[in-house]
Amino acid sequence: MRLHIIHHHSRRAGYEIDMLNGPVMPKLLAFAVPLILSSVLQLTFNAADVIVVGKFEGDAALAAVGAPGSLINLLVNLFLGLSVGANVVVARYHGAGDIRQTGDAVHTAMLMSILSGLGVGVFGFFLAGKFLSWMNTPADVLPLSTAYMRIYFLGMPANMIYNFGAAILRAIGDTRRPLMYLTVAGVVNVILNIIFVAAFHMGVSGVAWATITAQIISAILVVLCLIRTEGDIHLDPRRLRLNASKALEIAKIGIPAGLQGICFSISNVIIQATVNSFGTIVTAGNTAASNIEGYIYVCMNAMHQAAITFTSQNVGARRYDRISKVCRASLLAVVSVGAGLGVILLLFMRVFFHIYTDDPEVIAAASMRSRIIGSTYYLCGMQDVMVGVLRGMGESVAPMFVSVMGICVLRLVWIWCVYPFNPTLTMLYLSYPISWIITFCVHFSLYLWVKKKRFSV
Repeated sequence: MRLHIIHHHSRRAGYEIDMLNGPVMPKLLAFAVPLILSSVLQLTFNAADVIVVGKFEGDAALAAVGAPGSLINLLVNLFLGLSVGANVVVARYHGAGDIRQTGDAVHTAMLMSILSGLGVGVFGFFLAGKFLSWMNTPADVLPLSTAYMRIYFLGMPANMIYNFGAAILRAIGDTRRPLMYLTVAGVVNVILNIIFVAAFHMGVSGVAWATITAQIISAILVVLCLIRTEGDIHLDPRRLRLNASKALEIAKIGIPAGLQGICFSISNVIIQATVNSFGTIVTAGNTAASNIEGYIYVCMNAMHQAAITFTSQNVGARRYDRISKVCRASLLAVVSVGAGLGVILLLFMRVFFHIYTDDPEVIAAASMRSRIIGSTYYLCGMQDVMVGVLRGMGESVAPMFVSVMGICVLRLVWIWCVYPFNPTLTMLYLSYPISWIITFCVHFSLYLWVKKKRFSV
């Protein structure tokens, strides 16, 4: 059995990363760099959507594309959590060298992606208008937003298939092919945006159709890749079925991950409401700053993904001695990336914010946020890495609970109990670094406890 697996390793060495032997840091970076590029590309393509619609269709269309954003994230986050579960389970069986169990996990995960995509798609399509009116979407924007959201949800099965397929490829260390597929899809998205919106004047609907066409292309590419891949993650469409025990394993890791994402979305909506109370200039500055900080976040998030996959494979292979090496390397990488990009942001923030606006007051408001949040963002990366290591160790409920208490509940308590004594923007933004430090300390203590209890070598 082992010989058979080694044979496959040597044949697919071009894309697969051996996470079980040798120094961790170079392999961690080889895994993370394509992920960083994928995320930066995705953010840039999303920005292109907004720029095209804003330039050619005006403010109402721009607002219509922006309004459903937090709602779409809320619904998608839960199911994207399941793709994290798929990544952990496939990586663990792959690390253990168990071909049959890995195959079962792959086929179960892909069927779950189709079912969850259809479920969210139908739900979002029929309830789009209702949800948007609950969110007080302005009346002049509501019909456009509803049209955008309905079309967007039609593409949900493709969105889920791509995300689950990419999670399976990540499980064996392949982050390069998903990057290629995303690049192809993203370029198509930008070209179609220009054709549909600028040439055919399809407005908001044009942006939505361009987005789902790109999602369908990326889903087809990832499925073809899994079908053509030999070895334990090979996908045979005739073998698609739900293996109850694998579905349960994926759900045990994935549902807490998804719920955590939902709680974050809810707390962000409440913080956003507080920011909005300072008026249009502060809201605009906050939007520009958080957009730029998004680039730092996705670069750090690649280390979180690496921590999950490397830990899962080593747990599967019973290489418990490597868990602390993975943890150390991931923390070192995330601090270097987060703090390094934070310094670049502080040095050049006026240049960055000029991309969004020429209003000096908006730039001042954006700079104030970035001085507090952008400069300490590496703390967020550190606590994310600890969540990744814990999930890779098979712990998903405890880190979810700690994150929800430390990030969401603590910030809400801050807004309701501490902030009123000194209701300034500085006081509001300080809730971010303080919640990150406290949450990291609790996660790290939890990691030491779990490691000692279950994985002492």
